[in-house]
Amino acid sequence: MSPYAFKLAVRHLLSHRGQTALLVTGVALGVSVFVFMSALIGGLAELLTARTVGSIPHIVLEAPERGPLPIAAGDAVQRVRQKDLGRRDQIPVWEPLIAVIEGTGKVTAVSPQITGGAFIERGQAVAPVGVVGVTPDKLSAIADIAGAVVSGTADLPPDGILIGSRLARHLDLRAGQVIRIASDRGRSRSLRVQGIFTLGIGSADRQAVYMNFTAARALFDLPTGVTRIEVKVNPATDADAIAARLRRSTGLDAIPWTSENSQLFEGLDAQARTGLIIKSFALVTIIVGIASAMLLSIARRQAEIGIMRAMGATKRLVVSIYVIEGTLLGLVGGVVGASIAWLALLPFPPVSEIESGALPIDRNQGDFLLAILLTSLAAMLASLLPARRAARIDPVEAIGA
Repeated sequence: MSPYAFKLAVRHLLSHRGQTALLVTGVALGVSVFVFMSALIGGLAELLTARTVGSIPHIVLEAPERGPLPIAAGDAVQRVRQKDLGRRDQIPVWEPLIAVIEGTGKVTAVSPQITGGAFIERGQAVAPVGVVGVTPDKLSAIADIAGAVVSGTADLPPDGILIGSRLARHLDLRAGQVIRIASDRGRSRSLRVQGIFTLGIGSADRQAVYMNFTAARALFDLPTGVTRIEVKVNPATDADAIAARLRRSTGLDAIPWTSENSQLFEGLDAQARTGLIIKSFALVTIIVGIASAMLLSIARRQAEIGIMRAMGATKRLVVSIYVIEGTLLGLVGGVVGASIAWLALLPFPPVSEIESGALPIDRNQGDFLLAILLTSLAAMLASLLPARRAARIDPVEAIGA
């Protein structure tokens, strides 16, 4: 690109200020739509992910399954060993694995747990529950249990327990009352309801029970080891790849949330593809608009182009002038559109703070720089065909016309 071509391109644009302003306005509107859709689609994806998988583990690490193993016994006979059902599934040596898991990239939280089935007894009422034994400092590592407590406190002493709001209503329980819980291992003990939580997940609010790690050991007769290790990662969509790495580094069975929530994952993926299509249409609109305007400009300036060619301007120079014009229109329009979109998105709060029913717009996912870059590139490509057409104009015919 020569300075002379750049100078002529700028002069051409400034000589028709009204047309140039109209083109820049059209590009700016297209970029604003692109940025707004990026922020809306990204915010919606973040909201859906937070509301659906924000309170569940993204990866669950468990002891490898001990299935029946084939044992060769000659050429014609084969025996199999029956699955060992007399041993409990547990991770016996888990403390060294915590450091390995926490050191894995994109892992944000790790929670070793003792889990099992139990029954809560209150008078003649009996309710089945799923017990989760955690250390008090890891209570909200996976789900924000402390922030979801609606009655009582989130303290978790050895003789305390936290229950869901639906379970509390079913058994008519309140914070401070004492209940009796019996595990599937034949152990039972009395515990005090320290707090009642509402996560907004039906199964958790109806059946989940959190208790102290030490109390869970005694209740499930598990002097050593843990039953599972729950992990959260960021972003949650990378759970499959991170699970594969954890499987190799720990030797445990790593189960990502996508394997058990495949329909949800497919829905989020479909939403992302839909957003990409919408943004692509915005770019196509910009390309068509600039190409049409450039063709119209060439038709109006045939005499000027003919004079330039007669004075010795090469085809390459003519192509350069119109490509520079198109690129400048895309760049200026992109900057103006991105600036307008940024100002328009300023009043919207972060997705984590939006109220129910509000638009989940994430300004950080607006793709401002990407919009400017793609618009400039699209404008340059859109101007190539009109520029080559201008370069093919015959000087004699253009001046005569």
